[in-house]
Amino acid sequence: RFFQHTLNYIKRWEVDGYHQKKKKHQKNKSNTMKNWLSLLLIFSSISGTAQFEKYFEDKTMRLDYTHGGNSNTEMFFFEEILEEPFWGGSKTNLVDTFEYGNYYVKVFNKSNDSLLYSRGYSTLFAEWQTTDEANKISRAFSETVVFPFPKKPVVVKIYSRNYDEIFVESFIHEVDPNDYFIKKDRRLVYPSFMAYKSGDPSKKVDIVILPEGYSKDEMGQFIDDCREFTSGLFNYYPYSVNENNFNIYGILAPSSDSGNDIPANNIWNKTLLNTSFYTFDSERYCMTLDNKSVRDLAANVPYDQIYILVNTKKYGGGAIYNYYSVSVNSNEKAAQIFIHELGHGFAGLGDEYYTSSTSYIDFYNLNAEPWEPNLTTLVDFESKWKDMVKKRTPIPTPDTEKYKDKVGVFEGGGYVAKGVYRPMHDCLMNSFRVNEFCPVCNRGIQQMINFYCE
Repeated sequence: RFFQHTLNYIKRWEVDGYHQKKKKHQKNKSNTMKNWLSLLLIFSSISGTAQFEKYFEDKTMRLDYTHGGNSNTEMFFFEEILEEPFWGGSKTNLVDTFEYGNYYVKVFNKSNDSLLYSRGYSTLFAEWQTTDEANKISRAFSETVVFPFPKKPVVVKIYSRNYDEIFVESFIHEVDPNDYFIKKDRRLVYPSFMAYKSGDPSKKVDIVILPEGYSKDEMGQFIDDCREFTSGLFNYYPYSVNENNFNIYGILAPSSDSGNDIPANNIWNKTLLNTSFYTFDSERYCMTLDNKSVRDLAANVPYDQIYILVNTKKYGGGAIYNYYSVSVNSNEKAAQIFIHELGHGFAGLGDEYYTSSTSYIDFYNLNAEPWEPNLTTLVDFESKWKDMVKKRTPIPTPDTEKYKDKVGVFEGGGYVAKGVYRPMHDCLMNSFRVNEFCPVCNRGIQQMINFYCE
């Protein structure tokens, strides 16, 4: 009734205002319209929060599963469900509108099949499937999906994106929130601190930074590193104009040894999260297969994004969309690594380079449009950044001095020289020769910030 009454009032107001000629009256009309629209937005937000409170508790349900297979097959196996004490995500934007990632989780109300929650994400297993090793052996990875803790029974479905970029239902599991097998014990409980705070976690992007390879005596260094990386984050646009949209936490969890694993150098350190360089035999790719420890440690605070900070001077890092990101703390390029990897993990941005050797083969289907917002095969360029390309800019765009600083369609990206295109000659998602994102990546990051904070 409120919305209908408001809309009727606005219509009557517009009819009356149409016959008024005085500027003062027009100004008052404009201000009144803005006030009414603001009220509509406020009530819409209240309605969204009420929807959350109707179906969910203010905490997290975590579903762990095993994801296995080889280059041609994949299988999902249920592991366990855990209750975690915080929910850091939005309480209004519960349904994903981006559909990024190689996988997609949907949570349905069991009683009427209505969609309650969804998110896109990617996995380390999906990357491993594109390696040569996946043609020879099968492997299994532990993975996780999280969602607000439901008040009533739900059905959880996971969809896999196939080679043609189409989501296919791959896993289904029913959950009763009253099931006494849902684990409530905490496995890695450690104190936390705020490196940066701007407000209510449900209305902010919440990043938790996890220490890796910091000894007990180096916890002070970790605190300093968190504050340094927080400061560095806000030096880059568009993060620089969104300081009031972020909360950043650190977890004070020491490892037995300093540093992490470097297999090719026969260096094996006892650390909390078991990160390692040479992931998939790529020297600078620093990741972890210990999914459970990562999730257990992150659960000490409300979070949207997990960032692992490794105590080493060696160059490297990695990130997977809505999974976790990794960077090192002491390398001279550490700040750029941090911001580049967050582009992957948070905004779903793809790598725009192709000259560096990688372990991947046939990473993109050139006959389908990739899901990453900053890459295109031109199969469906309308859905990407065509609106940002000026009319006289040729598509594809010659990689010449004339178009060096223009948004276009430059061939070479997504680890291949032909068939995949990037938005500009250079960008932080391409190389560290520049120290800023291109306009397309800026837009993608800002849209993701808005989604979490609106």
